[in-house]
Amino acid sequence: MRFINRTQAGRLLAKKLAKYANRENVVVLGIPRGGLPVAFQVAQALHVPLDVFICRKLGVPGQEELALGAVATGGVRVINDEIVGLLGIPQERIDPIAAVQQRELERREQLYRGVRPPLQVRGKTVILIDDGVATGSSMLAAITALRRLEPARIVVAVPVAPFSTFERLRQEADEVICLDTPEEFYAIGQFYEDFSQTTDEEVCEFLRRSGHPAARKVA
Repeated sequence: MRFINRTQAGRLLAKKLAKYANRENVVVLGIPRGGLPVAFQVAQALHVPLDVFICRKLGVPGQEELALGAVATGGVRVINDEIVGLLGIPQERIDPIAAVQQRELERREQLYRGVRPPLQVRGKTVILIDDGVATGSSMLAAITALRRLEPARIVVAVPVAPFSTFERLRQEADEVICLDTPEEFYAIGQFYEDFSQTTDEEVCEFLRRSGHPAARKVA
């Protein structure tokens, strides 16, 4: 399957999520930046609130695609003790990595949300959306971080993921909706005709259009 752009992917994904429409206990969280155009279409179609869920992966030094943990919206910090122990990564190497990612998270929080607090997710069904996943490390970190906020149910929804990653996500999320799970997978962009980078300004615009009073224009 090949998508025209993230907007089309979001509309197609929304059809697969129709059972969640018009429910008061459902929220959609998009992972910035590329996940927001997809998440916006889903939230609009389902008539449910939209927010960002910012999760910054903490990559293993020299193997950044491998997540040793994550920092996320809501003041959440997660460390994968198994990975850290297996690779013998000392705390003094983790702290600087976490500090860099925490600063970037806070920058994005301020830009996208201002002083407005995150949507309350405790006890709710959360639909967590990105424009696709490859290795799944970032999404798995996001799921782990989101669990700390005690939602009732986590539904991961993405347009495309390798079948092996799809199977891994099914072990961690309560439900996974994926439009295409190809065996041959090189990069998310190969499944889009237009995969141009989503900007901070565009993220803020999607939030404004969804009714976020704090989303600001980027200078």
